[in-house]
Amino acid sequence: MHTLRKNRPLRRVVLASAATVSGMVLLLSLKPHTTPSVAGLAASPAPSSSSSSSPGETAGSGGSSGSATGTRTVTGDSVQTRYGPVQVRVTLKNGKITDVTAVTYPQENPRDQQINAYAVPQLTREALTAQSADIDTVSGATYTSEGYQASLQSALDAAGRS
Repeated sequence: MHTLRKNRPLRRVVLASAATVSGMVLLLSLKPHTTPSVAGLAASPAPSSSSSSSPGETAGSGGSSGSATGTRTVTGDSVQTRYGPVQVRVTLKNGKITDVTAVTYPQENPRDQQINAYAVPQLTREALTAQSADIDTVSGATYTSEGYQASLQSALDAAGRS
């Protein structure tokens, strides 16, 4: 016997209602993936299309105190990715990475902006934690991650660190 026979309309109504309620519960229990795009844009550094120092160029961080503490800033090579160039600037103090700033990264369209608002701060945290360019790729931002790693490595190489 088939469960949805025409001579049992009440059974059809009960099964259809149960299926609808189950579907709604499953749908409402899903949590949408939210990116910290609003917070990320406010916290991330303002990117620029040009850099004040050329790749590999070092600069002290403010007169005699910069040279006394061994602080210097190095800008890595601009790495061309599928979606645009990626370039980072790293600040080293006594050989330790104290800051990494994404100077240039893809932001031509809203999707690039959304992805990189999430990826760039995460890559920066990874670099500061690892103290090297050996960092994990951010899921969904593979090309930006690879460009970030390559630019970071070139900056570290120019600073005499590997």
